[in-house]
Amino acid sequence: MAITIKAAKREGKGTGASRRLRRAGNVPGVVYGGDKEAVSLEFNHKELFLEFRHETFHASILNLEVDGKKEQVVLRDYQLHPVRNTIQHIDFQRVSASEKVHVKVPLHFINADVAPGVKLGGGIVTHILTEADVSCLPKDLPEFIEVDLGNLEAGHSIHLSEIKLPKGVEFVQLAHDNDSAVASIAKPRGGAAAEGEADAEGEAAAE
Repeated sequence: MAITIKAAKREGKGTGASRRLRRAGNVPGVVYGGDKEAVSLEFNHKELFLEFRHETFHASILNLEVDGKKEQVVLRDYQLHPVRNTIQHIDFQRVSASEKVHVKVPLHFINADVAPGVKLGGGIVTHILTEADVSCLPKDLPEFIEVDLGNLEAGHSIHLSEIKLPKGVEFVQLAHDNDSAVASIAKPRGGAAAEGEADAEGEAAAE
């Protein structure tokens, strides 16, 4: 089910007007793109933040309702207060059902606990990327992408090209010949070989 966020058109502009909005519990924002002009908006902070805190809000096609009219958008940018963690400003971009969108989608890692590099090799999983930029039509946009680490050995990495994607979805980086590593399993420091060497050294010293 698509997330719907409500907004009102914002008349006042400038730093002073934005400051007054925030004091009143609202958030200044803007929607742009498509064949329409950019429109300045204001959102109720409490209502907006209830949706903003969910992962799906950041990687989904959203319904933006302004004056009773809805249009599909994606989150493009936002600023948070460095101390209070409140939303200071938010930007949305209109999307068209027939045009591909570029959106950063979170990566969900599975089966790390049964990966040979962890279960047998005692290695530690490192997440190199936690999200990736994808290109697809709005209807094909996934909320997240699963990265299966079940076959990963110690000392090895899994790359974007090895991840199974939903139909119609592609990684933007791969289109530019950038096959980035997504996760790796580091070999444990020391390990059985080092323990064996230490035992041998101890025996030699005893002799």
